[in-house]
Amino acid sequence: MRLEEQAQGGRFLIQGYGDGGFRIAGRRYQGPVLVLPGGIVPWTAGGLSDISYESFQPAFDAAGDIDVLLLGSGPGIAPVDRALLRRIREEHGIAIDVMDTGAACRTFNVLLTDGRQVAAALIPVE
Repeated sequence: MRLEEQAQGGRFLIQGYGDGGFRIAGRRYQGPVLVLPGGIVPWTAGGLSDISYESFQPAFDAAGDIDVLLLGSGPGIAPVDRALLRRIREEHGIAIDVMDTGAACRTFNVLLTDGRQVAAALIPVE
């Protein structure tokens, strides 16, 4: 799906998703990604079963620039370990909101445009 393109002062808008990847800031990324204030990096979590505390390390490194991290869980919403989410919030001050990947992409762009300190951890959809 193609999303509306808007420039956002050096930040990275998500312009589309599908076919196993994402189009972010004019570039195609295949597979799961972390969209952070400082850049886009491949994400080690290939799916929800791969999500661990350690898989969020790049976000922890940028924690001072992130208030909320949107977790795009693929084509549908899936449960994520609440203890893990609580630990990340308590230790790093990052709130994680879980939603399907499409909703995460759209919400990311809205929050970014509103000037919020947002990041995204995205599992692709086909």
